[in-house]
Order: sequence, then structure tokens, then C-alpha cells
Amino acid sequence: MIPYLCPLHVLQADLPYYTWEEIQSRIVQIQKEHQICIHKKELSELDVSHRILRFKNYMVAMVNKNLLPLQHRLPLLGDTIFYTRGLKYNFQLIFFWGPGCLFQNEWSLKPEYKRAGARLELADRLSQRILWIGLANLVLCPLVLVWQILYAFFSYTEVLRREPGSLGARCWSLYGRCYLRHFNELDHQLQARLSRAYKPASKYMNCFLSPLLAVAAKHLGFLAGSILAVLIALTVYDEDVLAVEHVLSAVTLLGVVVTVCRSFIPDQHLVFCPEQLLRVILAHIHYMPDHWQRSAHRSETRGEFAQLFQYKAVFILEELLSPLLTPLVLIFRLRPKSLEIIDFFRNFTVEVVGVGDTCSFAQMDVRQHGNPAWMSAGKTEASVYQQAEDGKTELSLMHFAITNPRWQPPRECSAFLTHLRERVQKDSGGTTPKNPPGLGHPLHCSGLSDSEPHSLMANMFHAMSPATMPPHTDVLCSPHVSAVSEVASALRSLSPQQSYHMTQNQSGLEFRNSSFGSSLWEGPMTSGPLSEYASMEMSLHALYMHE
Repeated sequence: MIPYLCPLHVLQADLPYYTWEEIQSRIVQIQKEHQICIHKKELSELDVSHRILRFKNYMVAMVNKNLLPLQHRLPLLGDTIFYTRGLKYNFQLIFFWGPGCLFQNEWSLKPEYKRAGARLELADRLSQRILWIGLANLVLCPLVLVWQILYAFFSYTEVLRREPGSLGARCWSLYGRCYLRHFNELDHQLQARLSRAYKPASKYMNCFLSPLLAVAAKHLGFLAGSILAVLIALTVYDEDVLAVEHVLSAVTLLGVVVTVCRSFIPDQHLVFCPEQLLRVILAHIHYMPDHWQRSAHRSETRGEFAQLFQYKAVFILEELLSPLLTPLVLIFRLRPKSLEIIDFFRNFTVEVVGVGDTCSFAQMDVRQHGNPAWMSAGKTEASVYQQAEDGKTELSLMHFAITNPRWQPPRECSAFLTHLRERVQKDSGGTTPKNPPGLGHPLHCSGLSDSEPHSLMANMFHAMSPATMPPHTDVLCSPHVSAVSEVASALRSLSPQQSYHMTQNQSGLEFRNSSFGSSLWEGPMTSGPLSEYASMEMSLHALYMHE
């Protein structure tokens, strides 16, 4: 039995089947009973997240503030983003846990980095350390390159044999995962969001297939398929044909060509409606630059989104090039930022009792790091340097409050959430979204019904209140003129003015209205529907705050 499982009253065999919410609630309860953290009487859900995600929150903040040299302007290629596992490993080695790093242990920044007096000396020291690590990467480059090639060969050869078109599939880039991550968002929560966004993201990227490339792929696929069919027919007639030199290789190669060509041929039933697709994607990923609004049909928007959602082949190529390019990025791009990095860790590190040093952005304090452009006007005292970009503070606060209903936010955070509820009520105007005509519905014409973010919880609400709870698809694809009021109306029906919290009973979780003390649903509710409820509500809030 693992030691920490005993106080949690969890059997090791049952551990994989518990949800994180159940484990977290037990940890919070154990602190009250056994005082596992001696520095404070009670642990909150935010304290637990800070302990788990301490270094990841720093990385999210540095990417958000564009402190790390990930964006490069290259000849012919233009603006590109280069962020690989090797580069990420070196960043973590330099900042968090390598010899001579900024932290003296897993929970505390070295005292000298908290003082402004020695910032220039510390910057020089960090610059020298980055130089030595960059040179070490350069010396080890041949060995690492050979390892990367062997690793890629053994990892993907079997996959390519079974699924030749897998290199034409897409995946979320490492940069995309860091850019789209909320503060204090656990790995499984991020993975769930991005998995829900995968289908609409793939359909959006497929909207931009070149007609010329599609015609060429059709003809090449027809030619390769014809030759392949003849060889297969001859093999069926006489199996000795396979003994002819290079016939088996030709059959394999032609099969790969046919599969690759198919990936460039668009679905003939696909209707071009990128604006609706991008809104469905936004409902899941929660972050989108402002200039993407009403520009989803432009190739520039598609190119920028491709940096977040890249081809698997591009991902593999970047990993193969990483041993060659990582030393250059460290020596020539990261070293000049040494002073900015020292200032960042000094200015944005706070000590939390019972937790240790954490990134101040992870506190999700709207007053300290809010952005007036994201409904924080009048509630934030942050300068431009202190503001998080792209609404990261506000959306992270909303996400954490929704996914942790028992969490009691600080006064400033509560004021922002109250202000947001008032804005939702005002913009809803007491109206409810109306269904557009069935055949003219954008999701119907684009074939998105299988990727819309409505779920079991949406169906439950729809059954409870057909007049006030619209299907999620109607919210996502309403005309832009009425988009704000439609999303606000849906949010109002999901999140009334009363505040809700969960209570634990013997048979499961129960969602209760704290104002009236009555359960919203008869009987207990499992964490599965609550998770879907939280996901749908956060999707609506992301859409509302981007309008």
C-alpha cells in the first residue's frame, strides 16, 4: 500500500477509477483532521493546485508575456514558432531544477533573486549559465541527433505501416498546449479540452485545402491506384509475381501514395463556413487573438492557427531539428533576455503560507494582473507590464471557479465574478435565444453536429426548461449581431443569480443552491455530469468574453 493512500481511505486497485475532484476533496478534508501541512490550518483547492503546478504556472506566464524566445522571423518562411521537447527540457533545466538554477528547492526561489539590488550581477550569472548549457547542447548535438533519429524511426515506422496517412493528421503543438493552458489547469483538464476541440479544428483546417492541389492529388491517386490494382490482380492470379524484384516494394509505396493523396482530397459534402467552425473551436480552447474575429476565412488566420494545430509530420521534423537549433536559440535568443528573466521572477513571485513561492499570475488576482480590455476595467490596478495578455487572468479565474465550486475566492476575485454575472444579466435582457430555421442552421450545413460542445448536462437542462435552455449549437452559431445577448441568455439560464456549491453525501455529489438550500436536481449527482456542466458553462463564458 502506498503511504499516502491510507489517510485518503483509497485502495491502490481503486485509485485509477477515482476522479480528481474526489481525491482533492479528501486531501482538503485530511488537512482539517491530521494537519498534514503544519503552516496553516486549512488547505484550499487553489493551494493544492499551486503545489502541483508551481513550475508549469511559471512557464504559462512566461509564454503569455512573450518572455521566452519562441517566435522567430525566418527568410522565406516568415514568422514561425519553434518549441520542442528538447527546448522545453532546457528551459526547465535552467530555471527550475538544474545545477545553479533559480530555485533552491522545489518550493522556494533563492533569496538573492528576490532582491532588486543584485539584478545586474544575477543577470550576468544567468547569462553565463545559459551560455554553458548552450555549448553543452552543441557538444552533445551529434549524440542527441542520432538518438532523435533512432527514436523517431522506431516510434513511427510501425504506425506508418499500419496507417500511412497518419503523418497527414494534425496534433496540438507544444506551444499551443502552453498558450491555451489556463493558470492552475491540471494536465487531464487541458487534455480533455483540446480533445473536444480536435474534430472542429481538423474540419476548420480542411476548409483551406488548395483546389489545384486537390486536382493534382486526384490524378496522382488515380494513377497510383490503377497500377496498384493491376499488381494486386496479378498477385491474385499468380502469387509468383511477388517474387519478382521490387514488386512488393512497389505495392507498399503505391499504397502509401494513394493514402497520402486521399488526405489532400476534400470531402465533397463539406460546406465552407469557417466562422462557425472557429466559434466552435473557441468554445473549447477558450483563447483566440482579437484579430481572428470575423477573419476566419483568411489564410493569415489559418496560418496562425496552424502554429497551434500542426501537422504530425511537422512535429516530427521539428523534433529531429531540435538538437541542431536548440543551442542556437539558447545562446543567441535566450541569453539577451537574462535581465528580463531575472526581473520577471523577482516581480512575479509571491510567497504563500503552506505552499511556498508561486507565480503571482497563478493567484488569478484581477486587481494585480487583470486587463481592462477583459471586463476588468475599474477593478484592476495593474500596469501594462503587470497585465496578463489575452484575458489569461480573467478566463483562468472563471475556469478555476467553475471547475472548483467549493473554492472560496478572495474578495477581489469575488467582485469580478459578481460583476461578470451582472453583465451577463444585463446583456441577456431577459431574452432567450431563438432557433434559426432548421435547414439554414450553420452547423447543419457544415456537418458539425458531432463536434458541438453540448452534452448530457445540456440535455438535462433542455428537458427541465425548454423555453429557457437552448441547445448549445444555437448559441455557437447565432448571427454576430445577436451573439452577445444569445450567449448571455444561455449563461443566465445555466448560472442564475443564486450561487451554487456542491455537498458531499454517501452516495455521491449533490449540487445545491446556497441561497435557498434546495437541490437543483432530485437526488445525488455524480461527478461526470457535473464535469460536463462545468465544461459547457466555461465554453459559454469563453464565447461571451470574446464578443
